[in-house]
Amino acid sequence: MRPVPLPRRQRGVAVVTALLLTTLAISIVASLFWQQQVQVRSMENQRLQLQTKWIQRGALDWASVILRQPFGGRISLEQVWATPLAETRLDQYIERERVQGENFNASLSGQVYDATARYNLNNLATGGKREPIETEVLGRLLTNLRQEPRLARPIADFVAAGQALTVDPDAAGNNNTAQTPRKGNPMPLMRVDDLLAVQGVKPETVEALRPFVIVLPAQGTTVNVNTAPAEVLAAVLAGCSTSQANALVEQRKRVPWNDVQQFLSEVQCRDEAVEQPKISITSNYFLVQSRIRLDRAALDAESLVQKGSLANLGPANGVTVIWTRQN
Repeated sequence: MRPVPLPRRQRGVAVVTALLLTTLAISIVASLFWQQQVQVRSMENQRLQLQTKWIQRGALDWASVILRQPFGGRISLEQVWATPLAETRLDQYIERERVQGENFNASLSGQVYDATARYNLNNLATGGKREPIETEVLGRLLTNLRQEPRLARPIADFVAAGQALTVDPDAAGNNNTAQTPRKGNPMPLMRVDDLLAVQGVKPETVEALRPFVIVLPAQGTTVNVNTAPAEVLAAVLAGCSTSQANALVEQRKRVPWNDVQQFLSEVQCRDEAVEQPKISITSNYFLVQSRIRLDRAALDAESLVQKGSLANLGPANGVTVIWTRQN
C-alpha cells in the first residue's frame, strides 16, 4: 500500500516550522554565548581595574619612600624626588594567564611635583575674612598670566565665604577691608575647578591658573622659591617682573638657595616697602602624578601628600595621603 503524500501546503508549513525552530534554537544558543562573553569581559574588566589600583598604590609607595629622605632641610629641583619616572614596562609583573603570541601592554610612568611651588588659594582668607595682601599677590599672578587682575577680589571673597567665620574682638568696629556679604551656605574651596562658581571667572581663566595655583588643606602656607615658576615668583615678590623672576629661576639652576634671607639679599627687584613675602626654601606638600596603562584599562591619577606627621599621627618623617583624584 503506497503512502498518501502530504498536500503541498502542509509540506510548506512543516518546512517553515522547522526553520523557525532552528532559528529559535540558534538565537537561544547565541544569547547564552553572548551572556557568557559579557560575564567574562566584566570579570576581566574588574581584574584590570583592581590591578590598576594596586599599581597606583605602588606608585604612591614609591613616592613615599623617596620623600621620606631628609634632603638636608632644603627642597630643590636637582634632588632625586624631582626625577621623573620614565615609562616602565610591567608586563612580566602582572599576574594573568599567558597566551602565546599575545601582545599585552602594561606600563607605569609618573613624577613628583612640589605643591608649594604653586600659590595656595586658601591663603586668600583667614577665619572667613579676606587677606588684602594675599589678594594683591593673586592679582599680580593674574596679570602675569595675562588674565584680568580684578578677578582677584571676588575669588578671595569666594574663598573667605567658604571658611568658618571668626570674630576678632580687637578689630570689631574697625574693619577697613570690606567683604562681600555671604549668601546661603557656601561650600569651602576644594579644587581649582571650583573657581568656576565665581562670577566673572571663565573656563579659560581657570585653565590659565591651573598650573600655578593649588588648594592646600592649610592657610598661611609659603611658596618654595627653589621650585616655584617665574610667574609665581613675580607674584609673591612685589616689584619684580616676570623677566626678573626668570633670571632668578636661571640662577637657582646653578645653586639653589639654602636660606630665605640669602634669597632676599640676592633679589634686587623686590619692593622692600611691602611686607616680607610668605616664602621658604623647603616644602611639606607634594603632588604625585602617575599614568598607568594596562591592556584596555588606563588610569591617570594625582595625589596630594604631606611629608611629616599629620595631627600627631605616624612618624615625623612619614608621608600622609591627603587626597587622590583619578581621571
